[in-house]
Amino acid sequence: MVSLAFALSLTAFSTAAFSLATDNQNFFDTSAVRPAPSPVRQLTPEQRGDILMATKHYREAVDVYREGPASSAVLHNKVGIAYHQMLNMQSARKEYETAMKLDHNYSEAVNNLGTIYYSQKSYRHCIRLYKQALKIAPKSASIYSNLGTAYFARKDYKSATVNYQRALELDSEVFEHHSQYGSLLQERSVTERAKFHYYMAKTYAQAGQGERALLYIRKALEEGFTERKKFLEDAEFAFLRELPEFQQLIASEPRVL
Repeated sequence: MVSLAFALSLTAFSTAAFSLATDNQNFFDTSAVRPAPSPVRQLTPEQRGDILMATKHYREAVDVYREGPASSAVLHNKVGIAYHQMLNMQSARKEYETAMKLDHNYSEAVNNLGTIYYSQKSYRHCIRLYKQALKIAPKSASIYSNLGTAYFARKDYKSATVNYQRALELDSEVFEHHSQYGSLLQERSVTERAKFHYYMAKTYAQAGQGERALLYIRKALEEGFTERKKFLEDAEFAFLRELPEFQQLIASEPRVL
């Protein structure tokens, strides 16, 4: 007859063995502890094209964007920007115009077509397009900036200043943006760099941004701006004149670049 103690010991051993076997089985059966892998999300042609644009592979970006729907105004606009970056203005213009036909209210395409005319020094035409874009997107700081630059190119400095000030009201960083790989291009090229920086300094001073006003005063002087008395006479710079930094700038002879 099996003793009660022996029977209990046997039962305990069997339970432990079963537990060990189960644990071992779970250890080697990875499906019991690992969640099923989530499916890999495929990037759209637009997303892949944007990555190529960011790495300056413009030709490849054009090919990838074209894999998307031909009826997409957004993709035609982005193809236009890619051509624009390659200085293929004729192809860029065609893509912007196609985007505008597909979406008559696509302010980015209208603006970007304006930058084509700006590059060709057709300032009257680009001003018309920028104003058209602003009717669609009246709160776009970048388009106001472009409109100001077009007026500046025509030497209409008063209109340029008005539009620069409006741009700065809408976006305090509008003149500091550098990326050109989105959907809207911002014009940066001007011929009279010294005078441009003077008006930038004036715009920032008008907005009360003293630090940036001083930065552009320095840039203007380094670019050879000769009308130094304007900084001492223009009302916009009045609050800066007591600052040591301002006085030092005006008194010094910055190295002309």
